[in-house]
Amino acid sequence: MEPTLAVEDLRVALPMPGGGGPVEVVRGVSFSVPEGGFHALVGESGCGKSVTAAALTRLPPADGPGARISGRALLRGRDLLAMSPRELRAARGAGGVAYVFQDPMTALDPVLSVGTQMREAVPHGTPRAERERAVRELLAEVGLPDPERLLRAYPCELSGGMAQRVCIAMAMAQRPSLLVADEPTTALDVLMQRKALDLLRGLCRARGAAVLLVTHNLALVSEYASTLSVLYAGRVVEDGPVADVLARPAHPYAAALLRAVPRLEGTSVEDLAVIPGRVPPPRDWSRGGCVFAPRCDRARPECSSSDPALRGVAPGHAVACLAR
Repeated sequence: MEPTLAVEDLRVALPMPGGGGPVEVVRGVSFSVPEGGFHALVGESGCGKSVTAAALTRLPPADGPGARISGRALLRGRDLLAMSPRELRAARGAGGVAYVFQDPMTALDPVLSVGTQMREAVPHGTPRAERERAVRELLAEVGLPDPERLLRAYPCELSGGMAQRVCIAMAMAQRPSLLVADEPTTALDVLMQRKALDLLRGLCRARGAAVLLVTHNLALVSEYASTLSVLYAGRVVEDGPVADVLARPAHPYAAALLRAVPRLEGTSVEDLAVIPGRVPPPRDWSRGGCVFAPRCDRARPECSSSDPALRGVAPGHAVACLAR
């Protein structure tokens, strides 16, 4: 079965503060989202997850001044990156790609009512009566009561959970083939995180949409995603089925992320495992060798001069590492 989305050798270069020309912040990323599936992009902040997601439909910063994009992003066989501006605008609409962003309070316009923003999300040209019915049905689908009051409300009158449900409803209004959820639970408490993802999963299954989940939360990945790609310094360092990668992580970075997940048996902050150091700045990513080596507890001398490509370790499971 053809995947809903197939990303091949995606590269994004962005201008850096201080000048000196664009620097690659997404470096040859490839992955696929299966038909009707849930694929996760995982990694620390600053590893290129959100830029990768934005680049799929040339959203800023991936399409800002001085940015360069190459590679392919095939949505059901059509290359989004080869589309004209007009074609790409259509691909961001009905049947194409929709986004749910991490902070609903900034994703919603504070000076427009919920109703105004919901109606704008319904496909252009929908008759007025059908549009009004669609808006109310969407609010009901995401579990928001009293649609008449809600449509008159402004974002500041909503709780974080309500605002995120409105954003999900707006994204689903276009009946997308692919829903990109970029850290959709960051602004929510633990209970609302699960409610939001349960809602996403249910809606996407009902409508046949695939999901690309961008997150650093491995607990959510283990419950909701079927496949994942681990990103570090703009590259995929491990890719495969969630069950395999989380049970037997082959890359030291993936293993370190798992060790850092809080455990119920811990008694204090001191019990949390940490990854020493931090993600280096993008200017240092292409200087040769494995970028993770300075933080890696398995690093070998050859890691400082060789940056290996992904290679298979099991069916559907690949890793880019010399020290495994």
